[in-house]
Amino acid sequence: MDDLDNKDDLPRRLFTSSHWGSYSVSVENDRVTGLEPLETDKDPSPIGAGIIDVLDHPTRVTAPMIRKSWLDAKSSGSSGIKPELRGRDSFVEVSWNEAEKLVAGELSRVIKDHGNEAIFAGSYGWASAGRFHHAQSQIHRFLNCVGGYTKSVNTYSFAAAEVIVPHVIGHFRNYIYGQTSWQSVVENTELFVAFGGLPVKNGQIGQGGLGNHIQRPAMEEAAKHGVSFVNISPLRQDVIDQLDAEWMPIRPNTDTALMLALCHTLITEEHYDQAFINTYTVGFSAFAEYILGKHDGIAKTASWASKITGIAADDISALARQMTCQRTMISLSWSLTRQQYGEEPYWAGIALAALIGQIGLPGGGFGMGYSAVNTVGHNISNLNFAALPQGQNAVDSFIPVARISDMLLYPGQSFRYDGGTYTYPDIRLMYWAGGNPFHHHQDLTRMVKAWQKPDTIVVHEWCWNANAKHADIVLPCTTSLERQDIAMTPRDNHVVSMDQAIPPVGQARDDYDILTGIARNMGCDDAFTEGRNAEEWQRWLYDLSRQSLSQFGKEMPDYVAFRKKGFFTLPEDDEPMVLLKDFRDDPEQNALQTPSGKIELASERIKSFDLEDFPGMPYWQEPDEWLGVADLGGQLHMINNQPHTKLHSQLDHGKVSRAERIDGHEPVIINPADAARHGIGDRDLVLIKNARGTMVCGAILSEDIMAGVILVSTGAWYDPDHDGSLSCKHGNPNVLTPDIGTSSLAQGPAAHSCLVTIDRWQGGDIDITAHQPPKIETETKNSS
Repeated sequence: MDDLDNKDDLPRRLFTSSHWGSYSVSVENDRVTGLEPLETDKDPSPIGAGIIDVLDHPTRVTAPMIRKSWLDAKSSGSSGIKPELRGRDSFVEVSWNEAEKLVAGELSRVIKDHGNEAIFAGSYGWASAGRFHHAQSQIHRFLNCVGGYTKSVNTYSFAAAEVIVPHVIGHFRNYIYGQTSWQSVVENTELFVAFGGLPVKNGQIGQGGLGNHIQRPAMEEAAKHGVSFVNISPLRQDVIDQLDAEWMPIRPNTDTALMLALCHTLITEEHYDQAFINTYTVGFSAFAEYILGKHDGIAKTASWASKITGIAADDISALARQMTCQRTMISLSWSLTRQQYGEEPYWAGIALAALIGQIGLPGGGFGMGYSAVNTVGHNISNLNFAALPQGQNAVDSFIPVARISDMLLYPGQSFRYDGGTYTYPDIRLMYWAGGNPFHHHQDLTRMVKAWQKPDTIVVHEWCWNANAKHADIVLPCTTSLERQDIAMTPRDNHVVSMDQAIPPVGQARDDYDILTGIARNMGCDDAFTEGRNAEEWQRWLYDLSRQSLSQFGKEMPDYVAFRKKGFFTLPEDDEPMVLLKDFRDDPEQNALQTPSGKIELASERIKSFDLEDFPGMPYWQEPDEWLGVADLGGQLHMINNQPHTKLHSQLDHGKVSRAERIDGHEPVIINPADAARHGIGDRDLVLIKNARGTMVCGAILSEDIMAGVILVSTGAWYDPDHDGSLSCKHGNPNVLTPDIGTSSLAQGPAAHSCLVTIDRWQGGDIDITAHQPPKIETETKNSS
């Protein structure tokens, strides 16, 4: 353990940590004036600076707020809450006392009249990096104290992988952060094939906090050691220039076809590792029959795949041969899962790696999400840090995370998920803390209609984003710079004392204090707090973590010393991590958590589900929207990836994000040939639309995107024109993306399967209001 702070006789600096880095904090007159990355950070992210100018921005929620029409109805005993005004209504400022009573009363009413199943508290989102003030943990613990809630399962990041991978190699979460380390890649890999690229911008982020950005330095070190990189993506920029990668532009949503063709070359030319297949896999015969065309009469040849992917057949065959004569890493980006049939590229990628036969060898096999976040490839075993206990949820009801609009629109309707059949509950109250569904969900116009269904929507928020504007009750919460916490995540070896740098802005309270007040009104505050305040909980979590890690030879300083020092670093693992090494060494002793105990190239269990849209093996199926549709016309394929100026939609109103805008709009990257066909010049405003919606963006022309494809990064705050003329004035691509499941297996998001048209904007000036608060009124008669 390294202590990395000032000498003991000097005043300690203030520190904080976030999902995009850890910093020392400069403060003058109760205002944050600067954030300096820790000296341990080799490649600090610029995102953190975006928070400085928005801590007291006009969008800050400074007091408890109630939507006016909802409050008027509740005050008069009327049922006319006017849910159609969510997102455009004014708000009334009330006291904390009244706000707590209103929330407690609504929760009690819904539980009494409809049961706890009628409360939805997915609260999906990243929220704060702190271990204690983690919004989702807080709200889930609180609601479990009052009888439970309907939850969501899986993530928007990689839901399809979370469901398919357990059928193929075992539990996804056991592998995602225990992958072959970059150190092993540097020392052993010769060929690194990146399906979906290696977007270093995504690697700026590490959930729970981070002290050192490793992705870019690791990639550059690998290139220096002679690793050859292949970038299979519609975007050249998905791999940094320093890697001198071979770019193989591929039509979006066609990676599965390419992987199957690579497998075809290996099988027909007998380049696959038959000994590995015989020892470590099941289902090869059925899979090979499909590859060879015995199922459908279509051999999955390089020529077949070339027509689908746009990659030359000779290049496909040559890549397959190259893979088997070098130590090869097959890298699968998380973005591959966010398309219709997004389960298939992960299954096909693992099958390809199995045929190559290097799974479990240093620098070989496959990886899932290199540079998707900073932690993937970090040479750190899971650090068993304690988390806030959430208690037991007494409600069994759940939904796949991306099916929230379906749940609200179709209560009582059945849905399929991972082989089972379930029913959508009838949700009367939604409670959201720590996320923004108006960022990460698809077809936002449809979701706005769904948002009109519940009786009450409660949100904890620090700024007036679309989630707050569409709520009935908005409770102002603190930011991480306004409270004390600890950054300690199982996937990063830096532990940081997150100091309260400034007082809470306005009447903002910590989520814990907010929920304690509501719990007191519901008579369960003792169960929720267990008699501890926030500081006592943090000491309890730290001491429990210290005790746990000491059993594995990892020593942490005592709590007082830690707070005095500010941060410390635990050592990395001695040996480079290699995914599935134990399984390769002894497949019987270390059998996988699959029905066969082996890698399943075809699954009898999935086949038994009898799903019309998902067979029991890696399989090519045409998406509803892709560049191969018969009636393409002038449509382009829109990719909507993660932004480089912020985490999701967090700090969209900050200076780092705003600096990238074109006349206030989110940029769209377009190939010059496509721009010329549509009469679009560099930095022109453009109208992008399809049957689901319309939005305005600013064009950037670039050769780094393949023709036929445009790119609009996610994260622009949703800003509809309420007269219906524009779905989003600001440039949120999720007004255009389809709200469909990947398949009836995983029901994950399929945002990357999206066709649009694009034209120069002819509508004149646009009043963007995304970063403006709603109209606020001061209550007089109801305050107490």
